[in-house]
Amino acid sequence: MGMPGGMPGGMPMGAVPPQVTSGSPMGPAGTVYQAPPQQQFEQSYVENILRLNLGKTGTFYMTYENNSQWNAKIFTGVIEAAGRDHIIISDRSTGQRILLLTLNLDYITFNEPLIYQYPGVIGNPGQGR
Repeated sequence: MGMPGGMPGGMPMGAVPPQVTSGSPMGPAGTVYQAPPQQQFEQSYVENILRLNLGKTGTFYMTYENNSQWNAKIFTGVIEAAGRDHIIISDRSTGQRILLLTLNLDYITFNEPLIYQYPGVIGNPGQGR
């Protein structure tokens, strides 16, 4: 049951919730705490590394527990998007798009340098090699 004149949590009808970037903490009233741009890559999450490398081809090694048909599977594709719990890749030869859950991700290999940003790292050690 909603609150009078609005939606559950006290948001008025027709109000647009604030845009939240992945990993942004939210306060109890829906206030979004955004890190300043220079601190947005303060923690090295796989999703952030993949977002920095959109368009690159990777080989994704996945494990699926309790699956009688296949326990492990390998996918190769171009990174199109990455979220907190998923990765979207595409196979350029077939045009097929694949949604992978990071829950099943073991590791990823690349045959080219990666862009990598982390506090305390000066420059990009992956470029120019």
